[in-house]
Amino acid sequence: MAELKCPHCGTVFSIDDMELSAIVQQVRDAEFSKELDKRTAEVEKHLKEKMELEARAAAKDFESKENAYKLSLKDEHDKKLEELNAKLRSSEENTSKLRAMLDSAEDKKKLAVMEAVQKVEDEKRSLENDLANEKARGKLLLEQKDEQIAYYKDLKTKMSTKMVGETLEQHCEIQFNQLRPTAFQRAYFEKDNDARSGSKGDYIYRECDENGVEIISIMFEMKNEMSETATKHKNEDFFKELDKDRKEKKCEYAVLVSMLESENELYNAGIVDVSYRYEKMYVVRPQCFIPIITLLRNAAMNSLKVKQELEVARNQNVDVTNFEQKLLKFKDDFGRNYDLAHQHFDKAIEEIDKTIEHLQKVKKELQGSDNQLRLANNKVEDISVKKLTRDNPTMQAKFAELKI
Repeated sequence: MAELKCPHCGTVFSIDDMELSAIVQQVRDAEFSKELDKRTAEVEKHLKEKMELEARAAAKDFESKENAYKLSLKDEHDKKLEELNAKLRSSEENTSKLRAMLDSAEDKKKLAVMEAVQKVEDEKRSLENDLANEKARGKLLLEQKDEQIAYYKDLKTKMSTKMVGETLEQHCEIQFNQLRPTAFQRAYFEKDNDARSGSKGDYIYRECDENGVEIISIMFEMKNEMSETATKHKNEDFFKELDKDRKEKKCEYAVLVSMLESENELYNAGIVDVSYRYEKMYVVRPQCFIPIITLLRNAAMNSLKVKQELEVARNQNVDVTNFEQKLLKFKDDFGRNYDLAHQHFDKAIEEIDKTIEHLQKVKKELQGSDNQLRLANNKVEDISVKKLTRDNPTMQAKFAELKI
């Protein structure tokens, strides 16, 4: 226990150790909070003063920079103003001189003639310069065209007919492969290497949906020709063979990518439909190679739903056909088993009839035998010694002896 005295009233009171510890802790907490508030206030005051100093310094620095910028602007403005004043003074001096020169009519005429001559000469020089530039540009273009023509002539001279065709094939294949990863992810586009029928196309394009249903198939033939070739081919020379390849490889469409008949306006106009000659056949220039695939593919995509429904109906028909076949097979098997069972039944009935007939014969024989046995029994019952010894004196004497 501890005794405490109130500093105000002088009253003395006793408290235990726990209460004393609690009071001491409260006093400590109060002193700590008071000290913490004091230090916090000092820190806040210090930070506030520091921020004010920094703000004043920044404002002073900004003001200094602003004054320097204004001063530089003023110097530049004064300099430009001085230059403009100098030009204005020079212009005024020139004007005064011109006015003095134009005071006399003769001077005015001479000046007008000089200006006209100067203008004509300037226009002439301008036209001569334009003409010279145009001639130089035309000459450069002609030289470039001549170089291109010479290059392609040299290239075609060095290439065989087969190489010319392969160059067109490579061009189309490169065009397709550039778009394959984005536009034709599920497409098959490969060389036609199957020549078992005696001929083959150049490329086959096929595309299926995610369920494996074929959307579209195209047989491609690429034809090019050297300009120096003596015998010129026509596009229609290859229609029949292309149609034959399309049907043998079971492709829906046939497309001839051709550089033949280069001057023909019909084939140069774009995609040419020749289905009036051969079913689902088109002729295009190389620049229409990708567009024809896209057009035919989009048309096929529009009919994809119909194809899918037809595939479902075909599968249903297959199921019905299989059911009918199983039912017919069951009926055939049942009829065959019924015929076999009926044959066995008829044979069994026939055998039973034969058995009954045989038994009837046996019965009849047995009945005849029973009648004979009955007659024999009756005869046995009618037999006596007297009847047996009748007309037989010897046997009568013997039986007589036995009785004695």
